[in-house]
Amino acid sequence: MNIGFIGIGRMAHGMVKNLLAAGHTVSVYNRTRAKAEALAGDGAIVVDSVADAAANELVISMLADDRALESVIFADSGFLQALPENAVHVSMATISEAMGRRLTAAHAAADRAYVSAPVFGRPDAASAGKLFIVAAGSAAALNLCEPAFAVMGQRTFVVGEEPVAANVVKITGNFMLASTIETLGEAFALARKYGIDAGELLELLTSTLFSAPVYKNYGAMIAEQRYEPPGFKLNLGLKDISLALEAAGAMSVPMPIASVVRDQFLTGIARGYEDLDWAALGRVCADDAGLK
Repeated sequence: MNIGFIGIGRMAHGMVKNLLAAGHTVSVYNRTRAKAEALAGDGAIVVDSVADAAANELVISMLADDRALESVIFADSGFLQALPENAVHVSMATISEAMGRRLTAAHAAADRAYVSAPVFGRPDAASAGKLFIVAAGSAAALNLCEPAFAVMGQRTFVVGEEPVAANVVKITGNFMLASTIETLGEAFALARKYGIDAGELLELLTSTLFSAPVYKNYGAMIAEQRYEPPGFKLNLGLKDISLALEAAGAMSVPMPIASVVRDQFLTGIARGYEDLDWAALGRVCADDAGLK
């Protein structure tokens, strides 16, 4: 399959390598060309423009936020004009519910197929082809995407035909992740103040009440105070919790926990932690408890 891939960050790097290894032809575009060129040795075709990447049967965008998508889809990039008649555009990033609706409407107006398919997983999961993909779109469009999804992820969850549904599921999941990280940070801060070893507490809790990977993985990072290199930066955590509050506001859904977590992200950024992993909420909690 001929695939265009727009936006080459840490997640996309592993995703593209897996597509290439599976025999797909992948044209890559990134505003910072060097990031795209890093994949040339693996067989990727580095193209000079968004329109060049869009001229494929499947086009995947993995961009950081709404503003980045705005510059690709709604600026003078020629994206929709270059997208072939029977092609599908798949947005795999975490974006707002409002941007999801804009993308759906823009593709419908241009008579082009659009699928929303954000992912759960960190860069190591992307490299291993073990992402969980949350997809929504028409059955025909999803069918065209399936060979690529099978290479990039271990399972695809189809949540409906309206693409925005996948955006809301992703926002919901990231809210729950951020809330879990905050509770881990608070719990370890409390235990440490009483002289309890963080590693021993982690072993006890994850062997009994909290055995899910999110507790084991983020719990280990907080217990070891290991926040670099970041798999997902703290400033992106602020973006995602803000998306949850924005979506909640649109539907008059109170989310008091999300508001607390947002303030913790803001505190972390004010202390200069924005480029640390978002597990550094644990450092914010430790700071507030007077711990080092």
